[in-house]
Amino acid sequence: MRLWALVAALLLPLVSPASAQDRPAPGMVRVRIETSAGNIVLALDAKRAPKTVANFLAYVDDGRLDGTGFYRASRRTGNPKFGFVQGGIASDARRILPSPPLEPTNLTGIRHTDGTVSMAHGASIDGATGNFSIMVGDNPSLDARGAGRNGYAAFGHVVSGMDVVRKILARPTGGGRGPMRGQMIQPGPVQILRAVRLDGAPQPTGRVKPWLIGPNRWIQPN
Repeated sequence: MRLWALVAALLLPLVSPASAQDRPAPGMVRVRIETSAGNIVLALDAKRAPKTVANFLAYVDDGRLDGTGFYRASRRTGNPKFGFVQGGIASDARRILPSPPLEPTNLTGIRHTDGTVSMAHGASIDGATGNFSIMVGDNPSLDARGAGRNGYAAFGHVVSGMDVVRKILARPTGGGRGPMRGQMIQPGPVQILRAVRLDGAPQPTGRVKPWLIGPNRWIQPN
């Protein structure tokens, strides 16, 4: 009996424990984003940011992110290894869903730290769309700062694929205008081939999918 215990103890270090992307965590819903640069797995905090997570999962479960892309790489001035990448439906109005109310960081407690995923604003700065950003390094300027400056809705983090995110951030950029000037990925976006939830059953909205009718042309912002 002691011999078997000794053998088991010697073999234990050789057995890799299940990694974060291989098992669900309470209150979290994992989503795998399959891109032309590799896969990214997100863990979405449905407990602290339920409305933002529900919005993102609606885009995932409807297939609204399939065939879109990461189109923006915003690198930090003076330290281009940090910043954020942005992807999603861009300006394709055929894929958009009604905007949820903003869940700011001062209410959720989810900050824009390295690997955090956050929703872009909709037409209203107090809402969100089908576009999202992934942080590379900390970006506290995107957090709520009071006096009507509610920032952006952070709602989860990367559990696998940060190497892919960093590769996207390092892509050549140019074009764009306004706050996106010089930040559009060139010669074109990194494709999002498919986004799929890994925990729980899909809950599609049942809404019409007009982008599947006729030519499926994804519209990248200028």
